[in-house]
Amino acid sequence: MQIKIKRTDEMIEYDVPFKSTTLLQALYHIKNHEDNSLTFSSNCRSGICGTCAIRLNGKEVLACATMCGEGDVLEPLRYHEVQRDLKVNKQKARETLKTSMAWLQETQKVEITEEQIALTEKQSDCILCDSCYSACPVLEVNPNFIGPFALTRVYRYTADPRESDIKTPIDAIQTNGIWDCTLCGECTTVCPQSIDPKMDITLLRGISAQFGYSDPNFQAMEFGFGGGF
Repeated sequence: MQIKIKRTDEMIEYDVPFKSTTLLQALYHIKNHEDNSLTFSSNCRSGICGTCAIRLNGKEVLACATMCGEGDVLEPLRYHEVQRDLKVNKQKARETLKTSMAWLQETQKVEITEEQIALTEKQSDCILCDSCYSACPVLEVNPNFIGPFALTRVYRYTADPRESDIKTPIDAIQTNGIWDCTLCGECTTVCPQSIDPKMDITLLRGISAQFGYSDPNFQAMEFGFGGGF
């Protein structure tokens, strides 16, 4: 089968002599037998580390966990510095974890029930593959947007019974954060761990309201109640 890979500003077509293989295996075949200059990232090869995330036909996937098909088009993740071919620098995206203060601020000793653990168990499965970050349309118009995986991490800690200072991270995500999200759900669609950042952001909006915050976009909206009567 033939696949195309975006390299710099052009699409290069390659022949993959397999009827059934993963995208990562196809990439290794190309590198080992056709073009050893092809560059991409991989590590565990088991869908655990998130290192091999790329875009396949316009959608974010893990190369090690996705089957290759005739005519597939492979591209690097969006909103990342492309170091070469499919390899990107994820440092800028990681900085959103600092911006959002996505960690325990002040811990307190409490007894945690299994039900409380279950509330954030799914969010704790995030492997930082950046698929949701790449899929987010908000970053196309606002490169300072904190992004889905950092906001999911914030929710994970604000919902943690051990956290005694919820307000600090809530304050940190008001600008370029939860209110900038359009709730389109693209982040939820591409998450290989089935995490739902859209819902986490919605829940963070509810928590923010408890601290007196509201959507600043409402102030700029017109609801048709102006003059002219």
